[in-house]
Amino acid sequence: MGLMDRLKVQAEQLAAQAKEGTAQVQAQVQARVDEAQSRRTRDSLLRDLGAAYFAEVRQQGPHQAVEQALAALDSAPTATVDAAPVSGAPAPGTPDTSTAGPGQDFRLDDI
Repeated sequence: MGLMDRLKVQAEQLAAQAKEGTAQVQAQVQARVDEAQSRRTRDSLLRDLGAAYFAEVRQQGPHQAVEQALAALDSAPTATVDAAPVSGAPAPGTPDTSTAGPGQDFRLDDI
């Protein structure tokens, strides 16, 4: 086998490895894109539910809007709803820093 034949075989092997690497990178990128879309969908559904509930409680809005938002959330694919923690929610196992510390228990009623 001549030098050119060995170089040709090596070049073919490198090309195959490059194709495999490219396919892996594309799969990783697609997974991240799917995760981001899932997160946006979930956040949108939760925002709609929160807006409907706020309208019902504070502005005497119809309860039907809350039921529709809940139905939309329930009909969403499970991966969309359970994909990641809700934005702003602490991750499991982390201390809750949203409450006031000692001596700082202020509320709007105190004003």
